[in-house]
Amino acid sequence: MTTADANRAMAAVCLADVRAAAEAVLEPAVRDFVDGGSGTEAVLAANRAAFADVALVPRVLTGVTAADTGARLLGGDAAMPVAIAPMAYQRLVHEDGELAAARAARTAGVPYVVSTLSSHRVEDIAATGATTWFQLYCLRDRGKNHELVARAEAAGCEALMVTVDVPVMGRRLRDVRNGFALPDHVRAANLDTGPGTEAHRRFGGASALAVHTSAAFAPGLSWRDLAELRGRTSLPLVVKGILDPRDARAAVDAGADGVVVSNHGGRQLDGAVPSLRALPAVAEAVSGDCEVLLDSGVRDGTDVLKALALGARGVLLGRPVLWGLAAGGEHGVDRVLGLLRTELSENMTLAGCADTAAAAGLRTEWTRPHA
Repeated sequence: MTTADANRAMAAVCLADVRAAAEAVLEPAVRDFVDGGSGTEAVLAANRAAFADVALVPRVLTGVTAADTGARLLGGDAAMPVAIAPMAYQRLVHEDGELAAARAARTAGVPYVVSTLSSHRVEDIAATGATTWFQLYCLRDRGKNHELVARAEAAGCEALMVTVDVPVMGRRLRDVRNGFALPDHVRAANLDTGPGTEAHRRFGGASALAVHTSAAFAPGLSWRDLAELRGRTSLPLVVKGILDPRDARAAVDAGADGVVVSNHGGRQLDGAVPSLRALPAVAEAVSGDCEVLLDSGVRDGTDVLKALALGARGVLLGRPVLWGLAAGGEHGVDRVLGLLRTELSENMTLAGCADTAAAAGLRTEWTRPHA
């Protein structure tokens, strides 16, 4: 990354500009890993189309001069209803990886979710001073699961988020075609793995990461596993990967404090419902008994406002953070989060919403009916 590349990121006026800056510096295979989806990638397009299909109905003469974007997420204060989504191996796009992104989250006043597969240790990421939550992929080695939860608690993480939509990794054809594997300097730091794992070896006609996760992740999880996890931690427990309202209700009954309505950014089940389309029914099913967050497809402040209006307490921001990280390191992520907050504040004001509570009451209309 050159100084010119970083300057280009800092001059961005929207997140699409940051994406263009990132594409200019990322190696093609890494860019495909970041941007790609599973199968035909129809869900990637459907996630964005769903946001385009929602129209906001603004209020007028509300006396709002400047909107307050502050929010409460899982019992903590945030400068806006946004957390940085858990994303693996961030050193792929920048040498500082998760440390730079977490520092930017601290500056922006939003939570940072540490991935099980982060390329820096949870202890080092928490030491940045960011508000951290820990995301858990349930491993075949149950003792390792327990160790990870204990480490997250000891490091000061304020919530535990368990991802439940990866019984197997979705078939991501870009990675398959590229024979994608991790470079030696990038590893799953929380798992104490070196450069010699399956994730680092090239396999003909396969993604090395898919081979690695198949060996490491526990398939066949059930609600009993979630209940067991609930019994092991006093941290707020969030279940990520919910699309069916019945599963949302079951998560609440199992002791979840929150759910994330998510199709994994279009990277798991090819043909899954767009997360935004699933959101209203999930919010109705839990009926205020837990917090509802939205993940998958958020690209600007208007998207955040639409998610709030449809029943989310907040959103998880994924790929745009990686674009900012690739294009400008910590400062690039600063720019992404700053742009997002500016867009959200301006659009809340235009919609007549003084705060996020008012945004939750904003009317919406679907411009295209559900399929």
